[in-house]
Amino acid sequence: MDITNSIPNYMRFLKRLNYSTHTIRNYFYVLKNFAMWLEQPIERVQSENILEYVDFLLDKGLIPKTINCYLDIIHGFYEHLYYEEKKKVINPVKPGYALRIPRPLPRSLKEEDVEKLFGVINKLRDQAMFRLMLRCGLRVEEVANLTVGAIDFPRRKITVKNGKWGRDRIVFISNDAHAALLAYFAVRPVVKEKKLFLVEKGSYRGKPISVCGIQKRIEYYARKASINCSCHCLRHTMANLLLNADAKPTTIQEILGHDCTESIQRYCKASNPKVRRDYFRAMEIVMQRTTPGKSEPH
Repeated sequence: MDITNSIPNYMRFLKRLNYSTHTIRNYFYVLKNFAMWLEQPIERVQSENILEYVDFLLDKGLIPKTINCYLDIIHGFYEHLYYEEKKKVINPVKPGYALRIPRPLPRSLKEEDVEKLFGVINKLRDQAMFRLMLRCGLRVEEVANLTVGAIDFPRRKITVKNGKWGRDRIVFISNDAHAALLAYFAVRPVVKEKKLFLVEKGSYRGKPISVCGIQKRIEYYARKASINCSCHCLRHTMANLLLNADAKPTTIQEILGHDCTESIQRYCKASNPKVRRDYFRAMEIVMQRTTPGKSEPH
């Protein structure tokens, strides 16, 4: 089997499935490195070879979550070879090979840390980018791909096109995010580029800012504010704030673009003020029903 063609063929297949450019690039990187590590043709790879590869990745210092991601990509590649390209190969990646990893609760910022972070963001572009993550729940890729035409100022909403898994959704613009966008539009260069957020200095001035560029900006501001924060942390913070304000999990699910409410339910931790309120509200009803001499509320 010509591995030179099989990997590019898989990349084209993913593109037809509307996978993002960022995801396809990551898949290609993983499969290319796997192919370089192999000492035999891909159709001859056995389960034992996959276990050796896992040991190799562990020795390199990769964390279990990353290794599991690599295994998922390789597993999907072999599934493609068998079902789409009709190659007579056996998928060597077995379900039990995934490494056990802890599932920490989503990390979000305290309100005072939010104030500290936005207090050091001095660029209008960056204020607008990170307000959209904090108030609209946009992913970093969605912010990088956001176009000018996607923003409906009169109706205070944004149409997110081709989000994760190629899904479209509508998010709404809060007052402070709306003000930040208007301020940025007032200084944004007048160019033909459809992407909203642009590089402001250097040889790439006027070109769309990349995902990596946005991530570097939040890292810079987080260091400046002496807090631990990432782009995804802003999404978590938004979900936590909405949950504490008694927004329904299904509403948060729609805004964040999650498949199911399971991801949202992870925010319902014991330290969550909403959980505390719900507990005492429900316990009051329980006590009224079970305490002798008290009648049931009507």
